[in-house]
Amino acid sequence: MREKTSAVLSNSLRPRPDVLVTCRYQGKDNLLAVTCAANAGYDPPMVIVGIVPSRYSYHMIKESGVFAVNLVTEEMRDIYAFAGSKSGRDMDKFQALSLTKRECVKIDAPFLDIAPVAIECKVTGSIRTGSHEMFAATIEYVHADKELVDEKGFIRFSKLHFLTFKELP
Repeated sequence: MREKTSAVLSNSLRPRPDVLVTCRYQGKDNLLAVTCAANAGYDPPMVIVGIVPSRYSYHMIKESGVFAVNLVTEEMRDIYAFAGSKSGRDMDKFQALSLTKRECVKIDAPFLDIAPVAIECKVTGSIRTGSHEMFAATIEYVHADKELVDEKGFIRFSKLHFLTFKELP
């Protein structure tokens, strides 16, 4: 039998995707690092993202009802770290990072050109879960780098080198 001990309760599920969420409200765009994201269903295809209500992007998403989920690779580690440590209240993170924005097809929000996969999402509901509000959203459109998509249109996720969690010192 394996020996067990008590562990810290928060952030117990690993691995999980770290994503960059992009959003727009009243002509302002923002970029947010999100550590709480997951698939939420397949019929219709849905995702869920958790955002702390004090974050600048929270009200943008709450009011606009849309956002884009940009998948993050190891090559984007510095972008992710910067986006997670600065507030859109204080600066234009796209400009500070020299990021190229592209316009979504189905929703009024930008997505990141550098992201290998960007998912356009429309909020269908939300629930407060303590520190976060979990936004459930239907997937409206998916952008993927051409070399990642197979002949049937499926994304070959095994070709991506997702951002990996590094333990804090």
